[in-house]
Amino acid sequence: MSTAADHLEEQAGVAREQVDRTLEALERRFYVNRRRAGAAPGASPKTLRTAFSAASRAVSPGITTVIRFDHAHVLAAFRRYRTYLPGPRKRAMVANISLALEIHAQLEEEIFYPALFAAGWSTDDLDKGITEHDQMQSLIQRLREMSPRESAFDQTFHELIRLVLHHIADEETTLLPFAEVHLRDHLHELGWQMSVRRLELLKSHKARAVITTAVTFPILTGVLVLGTLFGGWRALKALASAFHSR
Repeated sequence: MSTAADHLEEQAGVAREQVDRTLEALERRFYVNRRRAGAAPGASPKTLRTAFSAASRAVSPGITTVIRFDHAHVLAAFRRYRTYLPGPRKRAMVANISLALEIHAQLEEEIFYPALFAAGWSTDDLDKGITEHDQMQSLIQRLREMSPRESAFDQTFHELIRLVLHHIADEETTLLPFAEVHLRDHLHELGWQMSVRRLELLKSHKARAVITTAVTFPILTGVLVLGTLFGGWRALKALASAFHSR
């Protein structure tokens, strides 16, 4: 006889399959972008500002690549969630995903969406993206108010997965390709702005980010993720300090 727990785990399995397909599509896109970037000729910087610009581009990729990295991070975390995990671990994993989604949504609304609007993207489509961000926030708030031991916690989390997958599919198939054509001369500048703003938003959440990342990912993966995060943090601060001291 099928139980409620069996049904939830079956739903989770379906969600993981959807996440796997999306991750595979993202991996293919990363590979194509890396090949394109490697084929592009490099320019020799002649002034302090162009040197700084080149350095900032090396640290922070284009905004569409930054957004795809965010998508991949959240999807990888989704992939590790299991209904049978201990309550504290489930709580930490959801906290990690929630923080990533909240910061991602704020960055898009502050930097990416205004740039798309200026480039001629539909206001209705941007409003749809903001509405989906609000729906995610509503689900996140519900999860924060629930016990991870409740079956409703898993159901709500799977609802969040479905919403995020739909949102990512829209961005990957419409917004990001549009940006790569119509914002192609500004992608790295916007990526830099998003990276700097991310550090500002993460500043008050560093401890939570460290703890929940360590719980969400295996030790080796966690070390790599955190090393990238704080290595990028130090590099960005060093570049910004060098620039402002001139």
